[in-house]
Amino acid sequence: MRRDVFQAIADPTRRAIISLLALQAMTPNAIAEHFQSSRQAVSKHIQILSECQLVSQKQTGREIYYHFNAQKMKEVDVWMDQFRTLWETRFSQLDNVLQNLKNKQS
Repeated sequence: MRRDVFQAIADPTRRAIISLLALQAMTPNAIAEHFQSSRQAVSKHIQILSECQLVSQKQTGREIYYHFNAQKMKEVDVWMDQFRTLWETRFSQLDNVLQNLKNKQS
């Protein structure tokens, strides 16, 4: 099954794993220590993140370290950018309405 970055970030546990790995590379056991779910459940989340290329693995000696691939998150940023202008325009309009109401009350 082909997965995409949006499927990966849809789950709160996977978002938490991404946040951890954004700070530093970690082993699967070190990642699992941050969650109350089983090691197997965390491994499944890591597998999905790997399939979506949000994390990569590198073996150092006997340990496998997972690294965050920030470049892959660019897909999310590009998608979100189309809404950013719309939101900023609406917030500006809301600011204007609130300012007008405030001026009328003064």
